[in-house]
Amino acid sequence: MTGTKYAHTKEQSAEFLRQVLPLMSKQSAALHPISYAVWYEYVSGINPDIRKAVDDVSANGKTLDEDTVYALYSQHVAEADEAKVQRISASVQEVLTNLSLSAQQAGEQANQYGSALEQWGSQLVTPAGTETKSSSGLQDILQNTGLMKESVDGLKSRLDASQTQIETLRIELLRAREEAMSDALTGLLNRKGLERTLKEQLGPDMTLPGNLSLLMLDIDHFKRVNDSFGHLFGDKVIRAVAQVIKGNIKGQDIGVRYGGEEFLILLPLTPVDGALVLAEKLRSLIASSRIKRINSDEMLESVTISIGVASRQDGEVLEALVGRADEALYVSKSNGRNRVTAAAAMAQDLVQVPARQTLPRQTSCYAEMP
Repeated sequence: MTGTKYAHTKEQSAEFLRQVLPLMSKQSAALHPISYAVWYEYVSGINPDIRKAVDDVSANGKTLDEDTVYALYSQHVAEADEAKVQRISASVQEVLTNLSLSAQQAGEQANQYGSALEQWGSQLVTPAGTETKSSSGLQDILQNTGLMKESVDGLKSRLDASQTQIETLRIELLRAREEAMSDALTGLLNRKGLERTLKEQLGPDMTLPGNLSLLMLDIDHFKRVNDSFGHLFGDKVIRAVAQVIKGNIKGQDIGVRYGGEEFLILLPLTPVDGALVLAEKLRSLIASSRIKRINSDEMLESVTISIGVASRQDGEVLEALVGRADEALYVSKSNGRNRVTAAAAMAQDLVQVPARQTLPRQTSCYAEMP
């Protein structure tokens, strides 16, 4: 058995897999690695908190959707692992630092002791050709002191090397932390990364600036894209939309893959008018692109997005702002998709920005089908 989190045998893991698959298939969330990690920890019994959280959801007759699965993973799997790793790393670093200081102090004391013995020995020098028991014993002491100093110096060198290794591991942990904050498919932040970034920028109380706006984007009829061309191609479409987002935000703007085919853009220094301009630009860029086969001009499918826009009101927290933008997005999709809807001061007061109908049809596409 190792010290790893999943210290299970191959047979045990296979049994957990057998138990997990029927449970996952009953949920509304997709069968992806995040979902599997949640259910693996559930059936293996290694995470009591996640078992209780899942049981609480199931007790109400609900199934786990994408948002719930990602929230469970972030709170009970990824968060716990990162905190544990950080604590272990800090503890090991502290121990090595203390040992290194102790070795350094011991070496300095050995040097002082050796110097004192040498000075004392010089005062006990006998006439030439004679040797006393005291001078012979002194030579033994000096020799043993030298050996002790060499041993301490060797220990210090090994501890210094260990500190270098620990520092390398610390850097790797920081890199892993950054990767955990990002969506692997698109390179945008994920929900966990959004939360961490906002805490770093806004402080623990997450006080939002007054001129902050938010965009909620959703790829229209994405299930049809997956059903028609397969999930691998669907991933290409998601990546392509993410590239459009990356190419049109700047400064302190934050792009997030919020889940599935849904994206979020935070604009900390942009009032609602500027947010609407960006939203319409993104919508038109994607609507004017086409999917075609590689090495062919055959067009297979067009992809559009719907967008909801909201600007922060006085005293509004992030959850409320996201909720208003999400309601505006729902209006865009209900009114035919491929359009932008702005949420005004009240959640129920929505302003629709209709899609332009005279966009140029570009032959350049943002995704290709073999």
